[in-house]
Parts: sequence; structure tokens; C-alpha cells
Amino acid sequence: MENPFVTKGYAGAEYFCDRVAETQNLLELTTNGNNIALISPRRVGKTDLIHHLFQQPEIKGNYYSFHIDIYATNTLRDFVNVFGKAILNELKPKGKAIWESFLNALRSIRGEISFDINNNPSWSIGLGDIENPETTLDEIFQYLAQSDKPCIVAIDEFQQITRYSDTSNVEATLRTHIQRCTNATFIFAGSKRHLMGEIFTSPSRPFYQSVLIMNLKPISQEKYSEFARLQFEKNGKHIDDEVVPLVYERFDAVTSCMQRVMNVLFLKTPQGGRCTTEMVNGAIQYILELFSETFADLLDKIPEKQREVFVAIAREGKAMGITGRAFLKKHHLQSASAVSAAIRGLLEKDFITQEKSAYMVYDPFFGLWLQGV
Repeated sequence: MENPFVTKGYAGAEYFCDRVAETQNLLELTTNGNNIALISPRRVGKTDLIHHLFQQPEIKGNYYSFHIDIYATNTLRDFVNVFGKAILNELKPKGKAIWESFLNALRSIRGEISFDINNNPSWSIGLGDIENPETTLDEIFQYLAQSDKPCIVAIDEFQQITRYSDTSNVEATLRTHIQRCTNATFIFAGSKRHLMGEIFTSPSRPFYQSVLIMNLKPISQEKYSEFARLQFEKNGKHIDDEVVPLVYERFDAVTSCMQRVMNVLFLKTPQGGRCTTEMVNGAIQYILELFSETFADLLDKIPEKQREVFVAIAREGKAMGITGRAFLKKHHLQSASAVSAAIRGLLEKDFITQEKSAYMVYDPFFGLWLQGV
């Protein structure tokens, strides 16, 4: 029996919870030529929503849709490499005439594309092979502009461009290309609200007033409860009404964490059996034990001063007033300046996240594991 609580990517509409209104809004806006900034914390379903949008009949048959994840990029060269690879991988299954039109546009790196024994292309380009990323980027946009179908391009973790060495120039370059590319619509998805806000709402930035901003909220408890109950029932299992609200509250509506717990609860519930609230702690502990060695290794690699603050934040759950005397004394931390420096490092590495004046461990499971150490 296939577990309906998917923990690794989009698996189709059958396993996708709600987002009916959000999908419709995105569908209407993108197909009417609007560029969108889609903003929400990580792990609440932005990427799955984008893939769900791409599977809508109005999109699937009439547009080329590309999803580009730039989370691991650090330069414009990285960006161009990821961008080109994502387009080629999407076009390959559509036939030689389709992908060949893209490769023909890439005059600057055409000779670097490799082919297998069946003459199918492979993006095996190393970063050093892209000698002039600005030129290659221009060629990619020329392809988008001249494509035989309109395109929808979703760039995930778009705030990453603020970490590039020449941020202002990169933003201006991308803004110019996007403004001129009337054959493509763009979705800029981001998980760091303050950085995305600076990009799109600051009058001094190139992307100012260039998009409609859509904030993605967590799935409601009611909708997720309904979804979970349906998945259990149609697979011959049952679930008590109190289970999902308990999991929902425990993980503050973070979709990916709820899915992982529900996945374990589903596999631990026998056919014809019933999932109860007494099983929730056991499911969480099961997950923590699986990740224990990974968490221990990560913790060991964090510099000592940052580690002390990281553990203190985990023990608080939501830490506020972290440079105040009470917080320093409670967690035996040296000074406000040392804590501030540690916070900057932890935020940079995505070990913690910030919501207004509160700090939390980015991975809720890591936080729970630290509370038990």
C-alpha cells in the first residue's frame, strides 16, 4: 500500500492538500501576464503549489513551465547554470525538435552540451565552462522570448540573489531581461520575508513595483484534518479527530513536518486499525531517532559560541529578548554582543529563522532533538 502522506516532493493532485483558492489565483494571474512574488516561510508548500499549478490543464497543454531552484547558488554564473539545466531537463521529454530549438539558442556554450548514445542531450556543463554568464543568460532569455509556446518560469528561493557579490547589478540585469521578455511570466518564490520585501518593495531596487505580491499562509487545520481523514479512510484505516489538531499545534502548521509525522502514523496504523493521540509522541520519537546521528554531526560542526546560542533558542522554542539580561543569565551566555554575532552566523547558515522579534530553530525536528539532549 502506498503511503499517501508524501514527504518528498509533489506526487499529484490526489496527494495535494487544499490550496484551491491559491491555485486559482496563481492560475488567473499568471495566464493574464502578471509576474508574482510568492512569499511564505519555508516548508509550508510553496514549491508543491508551483508544481500543482503547472499540472493544471490550462497550463499543461498551453505553456512551457520551468521550475528553477537557486537555493544553492552563490553567483550569477551559478544562476545561469541552474537556469539552463532546468530548462533543458524540462524540454527533453518533449522531443528533439523542442529541445534542439533551445540548444540552438545557446551559441556561447553549445559545444559544451554532451549527448548520450541515443543522441539525447545532457547538461554536463561545469561552472568553468560558462565563460561569460551574461551572454549565456541573454541567450536563455532570447529562447524564452521566441519559444513556440508562452512560458511560465518559477524561480524558487529568489532571495538568494541578495547573497551574490554584485547584488545590485544582478537584480538590474534580471529585471531588464524579464521586462523585455513578453513571452514569459515569472513567479519569484521566497521564504525570507524581509529580503523578498526589500527586493520588491524598496523604491531604490530594480524590481520595485514589478510584481504582484502573494503571501502564502499555512494550510488551515480544518482542511488538513479533512485531508488526513480522507487518506486514512480510503486506505482502510481510521484516525481519531484529535490527532491532526495535536500534530498541527505541535509543529505550528509547518506542512512538511506534519506530513512526516502523519506518514509515520499511517505506516504504524494496521489495516483496519485506528490512529490515536497516544501514537503521536511515539511517531515523533521514531523520526528523531532516525535523524539523531545527522543532528549530532551538524551540532558538532557549529562553532562553540553559535552552538551555545543555538541550543538556548531550541530550549526556548520561540526565543525573544535574546540580548536581554534575563535570557543571557538563564542560558549562561557571555554577552549581548556575542549573542548578536552568533545570531548572524546562525541565520546565515539557516540553522535558525526569525519571525519579527522571535527566533526559532529552522528545522522543528532538530529543535525537538536539542530539547532532549
